[in-house]
Amino acid sequence: MEKLIITAALTGAEVTRFQQPSLPILPDEIASDAYECYLAGASIVHIHARDAAGEPTQDIEVYRDIKERIEAACPVIFQPSTGGAVWHTPEERLQPVELKPEMATLSCGTCNFGGDVFMNSEAYMEQFASRMLELGVKPELEVFERGMIDNAKKLLKKGLLKAPLHFDFVLGVPGACPGTPEDLLYMVRQLPPDWTWTVAGIGKDELPLAVMAIMLGGHVRVGFEDNVYYKKGVLAESNAQLVARIVRIAEELGREIATPDEAREILGLSK
Repeated sequence: MEKLIITAALTGAEVTRFQQPSLPILPDEIASDAYECYLAGASIVHIHARDAAGEPTQDIEVYRDIKERIEAACPVIFQPSTGGAVWHTPEERLQPVELKPEMATLSCGTCNFGGDVFMNSEAYMEQFASRMLELGVKPELEVFERGMIDNAKKLLKKGLLKAPLHFDFVLGVPGACPGTPEDLLYMVRQLPPDWTWTVAGIGKDELPLAVMAIMLGGHVRVGFEDNVYYKKGVLAESNAQLVARIVRIAEELGREIATPDEAREILGLSK
């Protein structure tokens, strides 16, 4: 199997300090968390920015500050979100892509998202894919429902994506696809063997799906964006603690951990 790429999703757009007191919010806090996750074994950091009041923002200057701080601290792959929060416009959501990061997320369809609706029309997806292609940014294709895989394949046929593709299966979001083993297996079986994938299990689904991914040859995302607990009723101490657990389990199962440069090679990135 390929070495295991671990992504740390540090902050998200929904989690609050009330829910997780250790949540990094300010650029220096996010950069410090990214460094600790790198030391623990992460090779990608998935970033949602917050403003000074702790509210989600897609402001390019906030992302620029975070990006520069992380790059000064460690060699992890900086991966900004273009999902933002459900109320952000497409133009707001796309701002971080203008920084020309190595990767950025591209959500592949519309779905219920808790009590809200996460809107990603075909026109939105084409707009995002086209701009990433122009700027040389590799999309991580975020899939919240099974049909979104076909949406990504459609973008590929239109020449807006370049194969091999890389997916992130985000499973267990309330209102979207559940985080069951059957759902993960179904999605994995829709991909050619040379495409890569990561799984992000939400809440209680984070750990069991991560273990499945390790055994199936996929990759893993963990972090406060997806889950604030270490185990039932016990808050995680840090994002790095969640990363370290995956490293330990992978080592027990005989799966080596990818360094950032090894992750770049696996994903076809050039720094």
